[in-house]
Amino acid sequence: MSHYISSESVSEGHPDKIADQISDGILDECLRQDPASRVAVETALKSNLVVVAGEVRTTALVNPHEVIEKTIERIGYTDDAYRDSFACEPGNLQVLTALVRQSPDIAQGVDNANALDQGAGDQGMMYGYACDETAELMPLPIAVAHRLAAGTTKARKAGEIAGLRPDSKAMVTVAYADGKPIGVPAVVISVQHDAAVDVGGDLRDQILESIVRPAIPDELLDDDLRLILNPTGKFVLGGAYADAGVTGRKIIVDTYGGVARHGGGAFSGKDPSKVDRSAAYAMRWVAKHIVASGAATKCEVQVAYAIGVSEPVSVMIETFGTERADPQKIAKVVRELFDLRPAGIIRDLDLCRPIYVDTAAYGHFGRTEPSFPWEQTRHTAEMARALGLESSPNR
Repeated sequence: MSHYISSESVSEGHPDKIADQISDGILDECLRQDPASRVAVETALKSNLVVVAGEVRTTALVNPHEVIEKTIERIGYTDDAYRDSFACEPGNLQVLTALVRQSPDIAQGVDNANALDQGAGDQGMMYGYACDETAELMPLPIAVAHRLAAGTTKARKAGEIAGLRPDSKAMVTVAYADGKPIGVPAVVISVQHDAAVDVGGDLRDQILESIVRPAIPDELLDDDLRLILNPTGKFVLGGAYADAGVTGRKIIVDTYGGVARHGGGAFSGKDPSKVDRSAAYAMRWVAKHIVASGAATKCEVQVAYAIGVSEPVSVMIETFGTERADPQKIAKVVRELFDLRPAGIIRDLDLCRPIYVDTAAYGHFGRTEPSFPWEQTRHTAEMARALGLESSPNR
């Protein structure tokens, strides 16, 4: 039986992603100066107003105004050609901050004389997921959506397609039969552009050939592919001028495109003592090992914590009937190979580093950069041996 799954991604110039990058930029600067920083920062922006609020405990000296300006400049909103479409630019900013010290009630639950007994920074459940649909072991719809969104940015910054501006969104629909991708019938792209650009002419052809076709696996490309470009007809005004942005509002873009469940907690602006972030990374790490080892072709892992308690309340592994080993044995091996206490996760993934701004656009998972240690599968062979699996197609 066939079915369809659609996922979306947004570019670094999308207002919600600007907010994520500002929050993670502040976090990175805190960690750069003080790796023991406790940070929970959220950003909201509209036009030239930026509001930064949250709780921080750090010895670092951080100027949020400087982080905001650097973020806007790096994204490219300072280009003279389209300053008229984005009022939130260096020299024209109103920055309001409401940053207070971390609550001592939370701190006493997280801090512990024995470092490895550090408690979880909040209660909640977190999910990780992996499958064998792509080389990076991600669901195909979100993997392609990220390629499309990143492709518009690359084409703009490299000058490959003239007239593009920073804000863009992409959505891809993948057709499945018997659980396997069989085609990509539709792609939707909304990309900000100069007023003089002919959306229905050269721009469409350039985006189809330079961005869309390279993002889709050859075996899934079809001449009947439907590209819907800028459905309203034009997209000149963008960024925070056209829409407000808020940290944490793109959690499905950040994770698995809706294919897997989400515990509800956002990532950006949170230091790794917050299990919303670090445990979600660890669950992806675990799920990816299970698929990479050949133990299953699809896996979702859930963990739950109580605030101030180091050991997880529960760990659940779902392999959807695709397992090649006893599910109970997979769960046992996971608990033996992975320390899922918050301090163990932070230690094993080396998370007290300023690596987070890289995660704030184009997804937190399925990335190959060195700043994504939860994507590395160094325990794959060990897991396969423990499960009695001699070979894996995913290693």
